[in-house]
Amino acid sequence: MSQTDSITTQVTDDTFAAEVQQAPGLVVVDFWATWCGPCQVVAPILEQLATEYTGKLKVAKVDVDANQKTAMTFNIRSIPAMLFFKNGKHVDTVIGVASKAALESKVQQHL
Repeated sequence: MSQTDSITTQVTDDTFAAEVQQAPGLVVVDFWATWCGPCQVVAPILEQLATEYTGKLKVAKVDVDANQKTAMTFNIRSIPAMLFFKNGKHVDTVIGVASKAALESKVQQHL
């Protein structure tokens, strides 16, 4: 799957409210940067979860370099940081590289 064909949603400071805070159901927001090695490890895991939970889970990605306002709003100090939103409310956070099993258990916990 190419970057342009991704099933994750690229979110910016301008679209964050509409894409995440006003979205129904569960949204995992991946705060990342192109230079971040651990972020590259987590990205395919999130893609797999987005595929496996199509219709139940939305995966949004925020590039912290390009969207510093949103990163500051949620006090993102280290990346990757995955914030879980349920019906627009921040309900959980995972910082750093996490296994697919760990992330999937969080997804199931909040679905």
